[in-house]
Amino acid sequence: MIEKFNGIFYLIVFLAHFIGIAVYCFQTIVGTKTFMDKFNIDHSAAIIVRFAGALMIGWVIMAIYIMFIRPNGTEGTWAFFTLLVIIHACVFLTNFYSIKIDKTGINEKTSNEGIIAPFVFLILSSILCYGLADKIYA
Repeated sequence: MIEKFNGIFYLIVFLAHFIGIAVYCFQTIVGTKTFMDKFNIDHSAAIIVRFAGALMIGWVIMAIYIMFIRPNGTEGTWAFFTLLVIIHACVFLTNFYSIKIDKTGINEKTSNEGIIAPFVFLILSSILCYGLADKIYA
């Protein structure tokens, strides 16, 4: 399995990225009320919060497929990894704008987590694209 990821470093980055995403999936789908209370989100938004979590489940399922089932591992998976970078960049920029510039809906419970988490995921997914380039773009 390590050779599918060009060594242990990129395997660890892969795992860190998708475990982090899985944590957000769990919080938004299973622990929806707690997640919403943490950010002072009205409970009427539960469906859209779970919608966002459901989108992330697709990423986790694809990661599990690549890691354990797909015979060629990461070979030819450029679209998946590139899309992750694009999505994380869009979420980071949108959240940065929302929290730091527009400030609509900002309250005392608003934290920089909405900026920091997508930025960390952007860095991790970018590292994966760079480090796995010889495989994912094959």
